[in-house]
Amino acid sequence: MINVTKTYLPDFDQYVSYLKKIWDNGILTNNGPLARELEKGLKEYLGVEYLSFCGNGTIVLQMALKLLDEPGEIITTPFSYVATTNVVLWENCQPVFVDIDPKTYCINSELIEAAITERTRAILATHVYGNACDVEAIEKIAKKHNLIVIYDGAHAFGANFNDRSLLSYGDFATCSFHATKLFHTVEGGAIVTNNSKWDEKLHLMRAFGHRGDDYYFVGINGKNSEMHAAMGLCNLPLVSQLIAARKAVCDLYTELLDWNHLQAPEWVIGLERNYAYYPVVFESEAKMLAVRDVLNQNDIVPRRYFYPSLNKLPFLNATESCPVSESISPRVVCLPLHAELPHEDVRRIAALINQNL
Repeated sequence: MINVTKTYLPDFDQYVSYLKKIWDNGILTNNGPLARELEKGLKEYLGVEYLSFCGNGTIVLQMALKLLDEPGEIITTPFSYVATTNVVLWENCQPVFVDIDPKTYCINSELIEAAITERTRAILATHVYGNACDVEAIEKIAKKHNLIVIYDGAHAFGANFNDRSLLSYGDFATCSFHATKLFHTVEGGAIVTNNSKWDEKLHLMRAFGHRGDDYYFVGINGKNSEMHAAMGLCNLPLVSQLIAARKAVCDLYTELLDWNHLQAPEWVIGLERNYAYYPVVFESEAKMLAVRDVLNQNDIVPRRYFYPSLNKLPFLNATESCPVSESISPRVVCLPLHAELPHEDVRRIAALINQNL
């Protein structure tokens, strides 16, 4: 079975050596020494000053929204994983969907300003597939209207724009370290901010809002464990190697696939890609489903990522029309991609697709 992804597992003995440290010191969680070491390593790798290592990539989005002065409207993208919309609803805010750019599949910055009202509190945009949002335009809009910018960077670890980590842009940027990601801690996530006061609040927030016997505000359990940090410490030095291996797979797909009947996002100029996903868009949903069925029959499992367009979620009453997202979402699928995917499998997948277009 060739799944859409495969979790990379580091050297077993190296991981056990970290477990030995945990057994020796008896500290399993509550911001232990390995979690602090990983935070330090992540800051150095990303070139950021403030970062909190947390339990997953969803809770960090919730934490960012919780820092808003009051609930209100959140301008966001319809083309993302459902968690991006769920957190807005969970924090008693109202998602306002702005359509995506037909080339990058990220939120269309030219449409944002028209969606701003007196109730708008923030812009929550996703760096889709590791592609870069129009960060410069979004920053200008946010400053003009005094809005917070939050980037869902679940796909963005290891991607750089204009020689800076994508996670260094915005008031907040979040990341997922789930086992399916190119860098993972089994379960985990992080939130980056550019503000020392917010960083202090985030560290408190993830630990129930108190330090010792001093209680500051309502918090939550957003911490992560030493076991998860150990996995991250094993994987972090390998990120460049893993990205290079994924690039080789992506380059082979690009060489072999029939682009007369497929399309892919255009990658932003100035972006240093992380090759997190390999999306292809078919001419119709019917053709995509037919090709997917053929792949499934050959024990190959791609993923509809993202589907549906989030403004069409059944539990929403969204009124915004997002024709670009609504067109791409039913036709897109992500092909199998991971650092250890044999190139002969890539050739077989591409041949099956081309034969059934």
